[in-house]
Amino acid sequence: MTQNPKLAELSEAGVSVWLDDLSRDLISSGDLKGLTETKSVVGVTTNPSIFQAALSKGTSYDAQVNELAARGADVDATIRTVTTDDVRNACDVLAPVFEASGGVDGRVSIEVDPRLAHDTDGTVAQAVELWKIVDRPNLLIKIPATEAGLPAITRTLAEDISVNVTLIFSVERYKKVMDAYLDGLDAAAQAGHDLSSIHSVASFFVSRVDTEIDKRLDAIGTPEATELKGKAALANARLAYQAYQEVFEVESRFPDLLAQGARPQRPLWASTGVKNPDYPDTLYVSELVAPNTVNTMPGKTMDAFADHGWVNTGSIIGLGAASAEVFDKLAAAGIDVADVFKVLEDEGVQKFEDSWNELLDATAEQLSSAKG
Repeated sequence: MTQNPKLAELSEAGVSVWLDDLSRDLISSGDLKGLTETKSVVGVTTNPSIFQAALSKGTSYDAQVNELAARGADVDATIRTVTTDDVRNACDVLAPVFEASGGVDGRVSIEVDPRLAHDTDGTVAQAVELWKIVDRPNLLIKIPATEAGLPAITRTLAEDISVNVTLIFSVERYKKVMDAYLDGLDAAAQAGHDLSSIHSVASFFVSRVDTEIDKRLDAIGTPEATELKGKAALANARLAYQAYQEVFEVESRFPDLLAQGARPQRPLWASTGVKNPDYPDTLYVSELVAPNTVNTMPGKTMDAFADHGWVNTGSIIGLGAASAEVFDKLAAAGIDVADVFKVLEDEGVQKFEDSWNELLDATAEQLSSAKG
C-alpha cells in the first residue's frame, strides 16, 4: 500500500500522526492496520468521550457485555474489561510500529476514570491497575494535568509506567507538567528503573482555546478584538513548544537524565479538529509543524489533511516573540487569559466525566437487560 503523500510529508517533518479515535470495529475490520499503511498513523489516543461513542453504537460489544452479565460483573468491571480489551488489541496492531520506532511511536493511550481528576492517590492506583491489565509495553496511561494530577504523574512515572498527560491548556501549567515528568524520571532512576523504557507525551489542547477566546472577543466587539480572532490557539501552542525547547534543549536538568537513557517528553497537539467553519479545516495540523511533536487527529481532520492539507515547516520555531505579542494584545483587549484557562480545564474535566457517566448508565441498562 502507498502512504498518502501529504501525511507522509507531515511525518517527514517530524510530526507523528496519531488517530484520536478507537472502536472495536476499527480494530476487527483491519481499518486501524490500514491507516498505518496508507495514512502514516503511528499512534492512537482515546478518552471517555471516544469510548462512550464507541460503546453506544452498533452491536460490536453486545456479546461480551452479555457474557460479563452472566458472570455477574458490575458496571465498572464491565467497562474496564471492554475498554482495556480494545486498547490491548490496538497495542498489538501497532506493535510493529512500536518496534520499528524504538518505542517512540506505536503507542495507544487509555485514560484513568475522569471522576478521579482531583484525587491523586486514586489516579495513581488506577494507573497501576490499568497498566497491569493491558500488559503491553506500548501503552500510555492518560492522566489529566489538574493540580491533583501533577503529583500523580510523577508517582506513576516512578513506577516505570509511561504517561500521556492530558487536558493541558496553559503554558504555565505545561511547565509544571514538564517538572512533574522530570521529577518522575528522577524517582524512577532512584528506584533502579531503566529510563529508556519510560515514555511520555504532554497533550496540549488547541482548538478549544480559540473557541473560548473567540467567544469572548465577539462579546467585546471592538475592531481590535475582532482582529485577534483565531490567533490565540496557535500562539499558545507555539509558546508551549518554545517552553519545551527551553526545558529539553537548553536547561541543564535534562542532560543528566538523558545520559541515563531518558527521552524528552514530546508535545502532543490535541483537540485539533477545527470548530469554526470560517477557519481552514486543517489549520491546527498544517500550522503546528515542528520536530519531535505529535498531532492526534479525529478521523475527519485526518481525511481533510490527506486531501488538501499543507505542511508549514516555519509555523512554530522562532515565533515565540510574535506569539507573546498576541497575548499582550488579548490582555489589552480585555481578555482574562487566566480565567480562560481555568474555565477550559474545568469544562474539560466535566465533559469527560459526563461522557463517563453516560457510559455507566448505558452499560448498567445493558447489563440489566442481559440479566433479564
